[in-house]
Order: sequence, then structure tokens, then C-alpha cells
Amino acid sequence: MQTTNQFDYAIVGGGVVGLSLAYGLSRLDRTVTVIDEGDLGLKASRGNFGLIWTQSKGLDAPHYHVWSCRSAELWADYADELTQGSPDDLGLRQDGGYDIHLSDDTLATQAERHALLRDQLDGAHPFEIMGHNALRQEEPAIGPKVAGAIFSPKDGHVNPLRLLRALAQGNLTEGAELNPGHHVDAIETLPDDGFRVSAGERTWEAAKLVLAAGLGSAALAQRLGFRAELRPQRGQVLITEKCAPLLRRPAGALRQVDEGGIQIGVSQEEVGFDDRTTTATAAAMAARAIDVIPALGNVRIIRHWSALRVMSPDGKPIYQQSPTHPGAYLVTCHSGITLSAAHARLLPLWLEGRPDAPDLEAFSEQRFALSPAA
Repeated sequence: MQTTNQFDYAIVGGGVVGLSLAYGLSRLDRTVTVIDEGDLGLKASRGNFGLIWTQSKGLDAPHYHVWSCRSAELWADYADELTQGSPDDLGLRQDGGYDIHLSDDTLATQAERHALLRDQLDGAHPFEIMGHNALRQEEPAIGPKVAGAIFSPKDGHVNPLRLLRALAQGNLTEGAELNPGHHVDAIETLPDDGFRVSAGERTWEAAKLVLAAGLGSAALAQRLGFRAELRPQRGQVLITEKCAPLLRRPAGALRQVDEGGIQIGVSQEEVGFDDRTTTATAAAMAARAIDVIPALGNVRIIRHWSALRVMSPDGKPIYQQSPTHPGAYLVTCHSGITLSAAHARLLPLWLEGRPDAPDLEAFSEQRFALSPAA
């Protein structure tokens, strides 16, 4: 059995969440190894929608909204840093986004929720309610069935696959070790503190351990004293052929990607670990997209895929140090793109226990303590 040298951190999971953490820790001159299952795993990072989205995050939880906004505000500088010296463009656009409604009633209900959050945050929640005519001035392609939208100036989108590639390259540049194609079999504690991670014939030793493997974290995490109450939620996505500009800004379930196609989503299906695509869901998503932009009725769908979101019981991130194995951490969320900047810039400070670290107590597993363990 081959054992590598000891690292400061071993990160299990090489998706956007794990690579963002590894990049940030490497920038703090920590030695990091990332162990990832590879393409055979349930890869939310390869199937997500690519939104940097704040307006729907934390309408019932101001601390989550503030955390999402902190990350969104870091994104422009973060993207510049990741692409320095690289010909890659992440396709970042961050000039606002829409929550489009086909009903006056749902628009009014959502606007009330935004107003309540704005009051809770003493006005620090900018948004605009746009009726049909105001929205059409900005987006001439919308159809007559659109009642209006809520506009958030902080929202935007990015090419998620280019982000994943830039993070991998950034980690290598900063000296992190990436180990794809390794399914973690076991994690042991070492006699003199630290952890040994085993995957087949390979092992890695590290002073600290971070589980950031999405749905794959659950079984490993429960052995280390975490509750790890995680469930999959299926989201299906369609993408069209390249077409003329139809949408200037992204909407929650509709965006025009930088290559020209229209990306359509996003379903929220409680079907367990079933990541198959279904015709019925695709038809419903396509029909709504045509209601929003009628010109899409003449555009061909060229790709259809699904992926499994990583959902906690309340849908919010979990940042937790193990109560039984100090130095082991669980980091999981379903907003890896939005939170990538915070995970790279701020979360390493928390892992290091620095005085300037963000207060993440509200995201600990203690909030689930009154519910029965999974």
C-alpha cells in the first residue's frame, strides 16, 4: 500500500465545493491533497445551471441571504484572479437577474417575501418589482403571458465547466495535489492526531480532513460523528441550439449561455438517487420556457441531462466540525457556484480558526438537533 506524505489538509471531493476550498487553502500556503471519485460519481458540479444567485436564497433565513450576497460581491475579483495568465474566459456576467412570473398572484406573493426580508435586513436588500411593460423594455423577447419579474442587481451567471477547469488549474498552480479516480474506502484517525484516507491501494495522511463530496459525504461523515442528513433532489436541464440573442440577463430557470444556446430548467424532483431524464418533465420545462419567450417554439433542443442536488433538511449549507473527531469538517451545500467565492476566500479562514473568520454557527448541524438522526 502506497502512502503519501502528510498534508495540512485532505479534502474528499473534487467538485466545485472541494476545489474552491482547496484553492483558498493553498493560497494560504497550506499543503492540500484532493481525493475525488472521478466521473463515475454523482457529479452535481458537472450538471448545474451556472447561476450566481442571491434573490431566492434565504428569503426565510436572513443569515443565508447575507452569506450568499457576501459571496456574490466577491465574485468579480475572484474570477479575475482565477483567469490571470489564462486564455480562458469564465463567461461571467453579473449585471442582475430576474425571477419571472406568469401570474400576478405569485409575483405579488414573492414581492411580499422580498419586502419582509428587506425590513429584516434594515433595507440592505435591493430589488425591483417589474411589471410586464417594464420587463419588456429590458427583454423585448418575452411573451404576453409574462406578468412580470423581480429583479435583483446582485445576480448573474458563469460557465460552470470553465469554472471547474479554472479551479483545477488554479489548484495545480498553487501547489495542491489532485487525485482523480479514487473512491475513498475508509478514513481512520491517527494516534498522534490527524487522519488517514484510504482509496484502494493508496492512502493519504493529513492533519485536518474536509468532507466535501456532496451526496458521497454522507456515509463517511456519519462514521466521523456528523449527522450528515443529506438527500438527493433531481434537477433536469435542457439546452437549445445556438440562436440569436433572446435574453440579456439570466432568469431563475432560463438563461442564454455565452456560447449562444438557451439553458432551460430547473426541475425539483424528490426521486431518490434516480438521475434519469424524463420526457414529461422536459416537456413541462419547455412549455414554460415558450410561455416566457415564444420564439423558443422554433428552436431545437440539442441536449437534455439531469443531476442530483445535495440537499440538507432545510436546504441550506452545512459547515460543521465533528464533535467527536476534532479536525474533521463537513462542508456541503447545493449552491456551489454562488458560494464558490466565499468558499475560496472566507471558508479557509474558518477552517484555520482565524479571528477574522466568518461566524458560521447558524450553519452548524445543531439546528437539526431536535429532529431524529438519520
